Amino acid sequence: MKFKLLICLLLLDSAGIVFAQKNKKADSRPNIILIMVDDLGFSDIGPFGSEIQTPNLNSLATEGIRFREFYNNSICAPTRASLITGQYQHKAGVGYFNVNLGLPAYQGYLNKESLTFAEVLRNAGYSTLMSGKWHVGNDSIAWPNQRGFDHFYGFINGASNYFDLGEYGKGPAVELVKDNIRTNLKPGQYLTNEITSNALEFLDDQNKSGKPFFLYVAYNAPHWPLQALPEDIAKYKGRYSIGWDSLRSQRIVQQKTLGISDPKQAIAKRDPEVPLWENVSFDEKKLWEAKMEIYAAMVDRVDQNIGRLLDKLKELKKDENTLIVFISDNGAQGGYTPKGRKPPRNTGPLGTAGSYGYQEQSWAYVSNTPHTSYKNNMHEGGISAPFIAWFPKKIKAGSIVKGTGHLIDLAPTFYELAGAGYPSQFKGVTTNPLAGKSLLPVLTGNGDVVSRGEPIFWERAGNRAVRKGNWKIVSTYPSYKWELYDLETDRGETRDISAAHTEVVNELSADYNKWADKTGVVDYDKIKPANQSGPAPEAPVAGRGRQGNN
Repeated sequence: MKFKLLICLLLLDSAGIVFAQKNKKADSRPNIILIMVDDLGFSDIGPFGSEIQTPNLNSLATEGIRFREFYNNSICAPTRASLITGQYQHKAGVGYFNVNLGLPAYQGYLNKESLTFAEVLRNAGYSTLMSGKWHVGNDSIAWPNQRGFDHFYGFINGASNYFDLGEYGKGPAVELVKDNIRTNLKPGQYLTNEITSNALEFLDDQNKSGKPFFLYVAYNAPHWPLQALPEDIAKYKGRYSIGWDSLRSQRIVQQKTLGISDPKQAIAKRDPEVPLWENVSFDEKKLWEAKMEIYAAMVDRVDQNIGRLLDKLKELKKDENTLIVFISDNGAQGGYTPKGRKPPRNTGPLGTAGSYGYQEQSWAYVSNTPHTSYKNNMHEGGISAPFIAWFPKKIKAGSIVKGTGHLIDLAPTFYELAGAGYPSQFKGVTTNPLAGKSLLPVLTGNGDVVSRGEPIFWERAGNRAVRKGNWKIVSTYPSYKWELYDLETDRGETRDISAAHTEVVNELSADYNKWADKTGVVDYDKIKPANQSGPAPEAPVAGRGRQGNN
């Protein structure tokens, strides 16, 4: 009798738990997916003028909003520091790169005063997930799981092969980490696919929690080395035989047709370092064509994987309550040499695991259309990224706005959307105040540009810029002379008008000096690594002409 009574009590208890779980009010706050790609130029996807097949990004753009102006920090690690924390990168501790230069602003990993969006959102009840490239702290104490992410899969440093190298002789394994446990890419796997597969696994597991989620997917494509799947490369065979000059012209026309290019604004002048396609020999043309075919294939594969993410959202019935943001970490990379950089490895055909190719400046010139210069430069080509945001029933479909947003604006946007307070104290540490402004008013149709009370600032390796209204001053190391442009009419930065508007230069320069003092910026000459004459090792030197300015 006692045994039967015990069984009845257990059954009643279990039924009560199930009833409570079913009747527990679900957290209806929106989910957030942030997708960032690596070294993708402004015009490299369909919604921004490209011929590369990106149907999933096309759909997000036509059903969402695009910004004509959205800024990054010109290079990988500093961009990620600002993105992840909502701080200017010096304030977050990554003023130069993921290397320690001996000063707090240049320690090479995220400091504790700068909270990651994972820390803030997890504290507010979100599941926090990441798959892809980290690049803001090599030591394990600074890895994603130690900075607020419930789950992480990816690689820690700045670049990675896409295939295991076993197919083409001996070579280093593709070293990855999954929730603090080291692992390797397996033979036959392609890294872009695996980044997505692990993100999908995290979403399936998270779906049991009843919490909203934040997912940060940081693809390394199309960053070098140029490696792609054969079936993707085949789609672009012969597409680039027209050469970079004709392709750039096609993209400019398409940008105007789409409304991405403002007809009032001048476009960048032709890069004099890029040879005329008609002057390139037949054999060299074939090599150059192959490089762009592979680059396009890498972008294409990213889009295919974005499609997998969208399919998963629909499967989980979360597609109507999820904000998706798509950006790139910097412009495409320059670094002109007549026949391209010498690869560190050449044990297989270009595009395969055994090769180590680069897009190179001649094609990067097309990627950054219609802007001037390249990665690691503060002219528009280095700091401008395509921006797409998608949120059904919240964002007006097909919107295109000026925007003038920056990486530092994304964290406050996510916090406002999630109802997440940003703490002044966290685990006994006084936090840095957020530097940016929420994008939600612009995303929801209540403005054309982000409303902010101060300029946007840049500094990295001596390259500097200030954007205030329509005015922009910019200087390129080793010169400290400011150029001035009116971006309302000259976003191509074709006419330096500093001599005619010295009062504007002086005003913005004074703004810069105040910002640099409070942010911890140090003159590059004082901190430059002894063996470093320009940018960090991860980023070969950008071009030396007007376009490269390094």
